[in-house]
Amino acid sequence: MIPKVHTQIIDLGDGRTISIETGKLAKQAHGSVVVRMGDAMLLGTVVSNYRQSDVDFLPLTVDYREKFAAAGKYPGGFFKREARPSDNEVLTMRLVDRVLRPLFPKDYHAETQVMIQLMSHDDNVMPDALAGLAASAAIQLSDLPFETPISEARVARVNGEFIINPNRTQLAEADIDMMVGASADSVMMVEGEMDECSEEEMAEAIKFAHEAIKIQCAAQVALAESFGKKETREYEGAATDEALEKAAHDFSYQKVYDIAKAGSAKHERSAAFAEIKEAFKATFSEEELAEKGALISKYYSKAEKSAIRNLTLEEGLRLDGRKTNEIRPIWSEVDYLPSTHGSSIFTRGETQALATVTLGTSRDANIIDSPTNEGEERFYLHYNFPPFCTGEARPLRGTSRREVGHGNLAQRALKGMVPADCPYTVRIVSEVLESNGSSSMATVCAGTMALMDAGVQMTKPVSGIAMGLISDGDRYAVLSDILGDEDHLGDMDFKVTGTADGITACQMDIKVKGLSYEILVNALKQARDGRLHILGKITETISAPNAEVKSHAPKMISRRIPNEFIGALIGPGGKVIQEMQKETGCTIVINEDPVTEEGIVEILGTNQDGIDTVLAKIDSLLFKPQVGSVYEVKVIKMLDFGAVVEYTEAPGNEVLLHISELAWERTDNVTDVVNMGDVFDVKYFGKDPRTRKEKVSRKAILPKPEGFKERPPRDRDDRGGRDNRGRDNRGGDRDRKPRPRD
Repeated sequence: MIPKVHTQIIDLGDGRTISIETGKLAKQAHGSVVVRMGDAMLLGTVVSNYRQSDVDFLPLTVDYREKFAAAGKYPGGFFKREARPSDNEVLTMRLVDRVLRPLFPKDYHAETQVMIQLMSHDDNVMPDALAGLAASAAIQLSDLPFETPISEARVARVNGEFIINPNRTQLAEADIDMMVGASADSVMMVEGEMDECSEEEMAEAIKFAHEAIKIQCAAQVALAESFGKKETREYEGAATDEALEKAAHDFSYQKVYDIAKAGSAKHERSAAFAEIKEAFKATFSEEELAEKGALISKYYSKAEKSAIRNLTLEEGLRLDGRKTNEIRPIWSEVDYLPSTHGSSIFTRGETQALATVTLGTSRDANIIDSPTNEGEERFYLHYNFPPFCTGEARPLRGTSRREVGHGNLAQRALKGMVPADCPYTVRIVSEVLESNGSSSMATVCAGTMALMDAGVQMTKPVSGIAMGLISDGDRYAVLSDILGDEDHLGDMDFKVTGTADGITACQMDIKVKGLSYEILVNALKQARDGRLHILGKITETISAPNAEVKSHAPKMISRRIPNEFIGALIGPGGKVIQEMQKETGCTIVINEDPVTEEGIVEILGTNQDGIDTVLAKIDSLLFKPQVGSVYEVKVIKMLDFGAVVEYTEAPGNEVLLHISELAWERTDNVTDVVNMGDVFDVKYFGKDPRTRKEKVSRKAILPKPEGFKERPPRDRDDRGGRDNRGRDNRGGDRDRKPRPRD
């Protein structure tokens, strides 16, 4: 039976459209859609178990995958099958998850899986900008309890104009690139990078994206109505006990409030809160604890959260005793690790990051090979969050999604300040050693200092800060440099990075509806004050990049050579370049520039003499003597009919100095005029038209002896082959009888 297909079209207003289709594919999923823009097609599905899980949170999994077949490609490497997700796929999963998760009911704990697959790729469409739309549209067609449709849109500013869902070419020219996630009423997620834009420009870009998202949300509602909106499923919600909730509040609220107001350190505070909780639990019998233990913990946590939030709203004080706009104490250090190319420690309160920088050649670039993007990164950052940094012991299961996301945020914050002509591939690694709030922003600060310590000539230093928000609808407080507890208990986590002149990257998650743009701009301005304060602390430690890389760090020299010389530099089977690397201790990498049709030679080494030797070899290879010019040469080989000489300014370039060009006088023996190792000048005449060989002369720059008569040249006679004295140039007299042949 031919399926009935339902479609909604979204007009982007510039001739481009997005279609949402359902009814054809994946009909056993609880909801499925195909989102198409140009030739890019994404399949979005959702399935949720009908039985609640035994956990007190929503076990939601968002999975985004790009199929190589979608772009007509094979997976790279030996294993020809899509395996673990790439960093870009993980980042897209996180973007979608962060918008969806808050909109499920707090007491809905059924295993839920959202899957989005790129089935067809279009080079002019960035598919990650459509993933949020595909996920939400699939949920709208299901019976899952979900508050309201959402969508995501990428907004870029190109030549002063905002564009929704730009292509890759437009993004390369953009000075703002942000992904915004929102419902029709509220912005919920923002992530992106900027070229030092202002707070007002950032807010304007968010507003522009939100208007486009409103249209996408309306299209989802229309599609669900056309398809036949399912009744929301019934599920067993969490048990409630109003009397128990009041008892928890009455017992705990003031005690928590007083401890929070004391402003103690994290471990002391946590221990004190734990004592209050245990004291409250002690008021119940063992039977009551067995029956209502989960509710007791839940209601205690609710009272604790209420007390901490009210302390801030009523008195402007925070858990550690700070005011709302106050930054924790900062200390920092550079050049801490003696063997790295660059290193730094950045400590802010109870958060600490140790950053290292490694310098390499283009061979060390991070290769990107995905269905939608191929290329390489010459600047990249890796972020590690070991369990000991929060005083925990847990197994390591590889790089987490959180580590990928935080590392990417720090990378985008810094990369715009690394000059385009930086000759190195630069890798930063951030090891988070302590964490109590915004280790990603500590990574940005530590990364800045490590880059400057390594001698990378950053355009400007970058700092970062995490902002929070506590609001009860009527009152609100914007918090600078939030703690981990404030992130958990608050209504916003807004990370902003930038230079003294503007924002370079941001990441925002909002947990409350209807956050006004006025509050958003106020938060951004308060963040700017905090950023500048932190920037001042950084520049007290290191004010500018070191002029040179460290003595043990490799020096990088790049030279361009014509493509026709690449083969000679490499040598047969790589013999020449391998011998040079062995002799000099340098790493030599040769790439071809398809635009200029030149070879780019990268020379990386710690020994300047070795680098100079390689450069001399390249200069020698490229040496082209000019006709009529005089050059210094050295005799390197003696022959009966002349001497082989080498240009002293281009070792390895040899030419024959014929015996007839040694002196004006007749020379019977080469050794009568020159000997091995002699250094003198010669004049270059180019290629001899008769012999087709290069000709140099020593006598040409010597004064001609007085009365010297030069022998006339032996010219061929065009008709008979005789020279000007009547002799046969072909050997012997022309009238001589030929020798008989055997």
